[in-house]
Amino acid sequence: QVLLEESGGGSVQPGGSLRLSCTVSGYADDKYCIGWFRQVPGKETEGVVVRDQLGGMLYSDPLKGRFTLSLAGTKTKPVLYLQMDSLKPEDTATYYCALNTIGWPRCTLTPGSYETWGQGTQVTVSS
Repeated sequence: QVLLEESGGGSVQPGGSLRLSCTVSGYADDKYCIGWFRQVPGKETEGVVVRDQLGGMLYSDPLKGRFTLSLAGTKTKPVLYLQMDSLKPEDTATYYCALNTIGWPRCTLTPGSYETWGQGTQVTVSS
């Protein structure tokens, strides 16, 4: 069973930074798309950034430059990070880590193509 567990959310003032973590366990395939999504209550889930098994990344254009995805850990227990800088109140949302088995070259920011999700971590940007 594949499990994704996010951490690192919290409250921060506008202009501040946060780093989210997503620990992956139970996934053994060499092909995947993995990334971060976010949702504001009452709105659709939005893709933030995704990564394929070859290291290719796809960012949401409005967030490019402020958000950075990186992958660390081991092959059997990788950890996905999302560094968020220059945060704005409109970045307030629940952030989710998600994974699918499609892999390169067909990774997209479409939430519906991801079958495994974490429980989410709340990020609040407010003065």
